[in-house]
Amino acid sequence: MTQYLLSVHHRADDPVPAEDEMPAMFAAVDRFNSQLQERGQWVFAGGLVDRGEAKVVDATGDSPAVTDGPFSEAREWLGGFWVVEAADLDAAVAIATEGSAACSGPVEVRAFQAE
Repeated sequence: MTQYLLSVHHRADDPVPAEDEMPAMFAAVDRFNSQLQERGQWVFAGGLVDRGEAKVVDATGDSPAVTDGPFSEAREWLGGFWVVEAADLDAAVAIATEGSAACSGPVEVRAFQAE
């Protein structure tokens, strides 16, 4: 089995779900997570706090620098992710399709490099 990163992306122009829609979305993601676990495909998953709470650490110079905010001021950002195990890319895409429906957002699929 290969491990894949399924990353949930948000765009600046995405509509923000209404407050009363959030519980249903969280419940759908919880059901999806449970299904992954039951099928033995779950490795790890997590949602991320707002990108405004990020810190960027750069230790490539003479002394480390820590700055506030996201690494990039891009119009798209990572909001959460799953690490799953799948037989191949097609199976990982099928899993991502379920995840995208559950979280109501696009999901990128990338395999981890082979060791």
